[in-house]
Amino acid sequence: MNSIKQWIEKELPRIADQLDYDMINSPGTSREDQITTAGRAEIYRTLDWMLAALFPGIYSRSPQNAEDQPFFLADALRHSSLSLVRLATRVLIKEEGMDSEQAEAKAVQLTQDVIREMPVIRKMLLMDIDSAMKGDPAAKSVNEVVLSYPFVDAIATHRIAHFLYSQGLPVIPRIMSERAHSRTGIDIHPGARIEAGFFIDHGTGVVIGETCHIGRNVKIYQGVTLGALSPFDKKGNPLRGAKRHPDIEDDVIIYANATILGGETTIGKGSIIGGNCFITKSIPENAVVYHKNEVHVRQQDAKE
Repeated sequence: MNSIKQWIEKELPRIADQLDYDMINSPGTSREDQITTAGRAEIYRTLDWMLAALFPGIYSRSPQNAEDQPFFLADALRHSSLSLVRLATRVLIKEEGMDSEQAEAKAVQLTQDVIREMPVIRKMLLMDIDSAMKGDPAAKSVNEVVLSYPFVDAIATHRIAHFLYSQGLPVIPRIMSERAHSRTGIDIHPGARIEAGFFIDHGTGVVIGETCHIGRNVKIYQGVTLGALSPFDKKGNPLRGAKRHPDIEDDVIIYANATILGGETTIGKGSIIGGNCFITKSIPENAVVYHKNEVHVRQQDAKE
């Protein structure tokens, strides 16, 4: 024990100084105004308060009763607002180069806008949940869906993150989306536009890219990828700001492990995409796309 104490006293200050020097002198980093791991944890807490305001009985840390609910909702929105203003101000200074006054003014406006949008987000989520109830015979109740279906966490987080992303807030929406990804296995970029009535059954391995537009009442299964045909231009540079991901029109069903790629690819209204299909061209309305596989069965020789 004495040896480790001696080593700590002798070596750790030197190592800490080396790390501090590297952090000061590395490109794009500074002591001031960083979104650090502590900042990421605060983003998670802010997101949890916002989710609790949408579904108090599900995301709150303790059970809620009807009498206390208005007070809880006001408290959740207050925590969300104060924390989001702090975080947004910090990231706007760091990422957008704003001065503190400009950053705080924009952060306040962003926060006011997203809090005002919360009733609209909740209505969309209720339509998503209703689609799950209608689309999954295994769903026994709304409470079961909200409590146990991973897509609810993913789409609720996405609808908050997408609004912030669409208002020009950097970094924070991505961190929110990645938290949902790590918890559910569903990877939705906050830039993706997803209309109401969206349902992901099972969910593990789903990837939805930044420039996707998904219409109303769309249902997809696990392992589906809505991705870019190529994320790079002819010179090998990333395609930024271009339409890279497909559009999925209303009432489409996409079965497990289908891959649909490309910014010029559209899946027409009412179409059904079978499992394991690989699609890089548009599909007309009301089409059925599937693999024509043959299964061969050979009887084993009977053992003596």
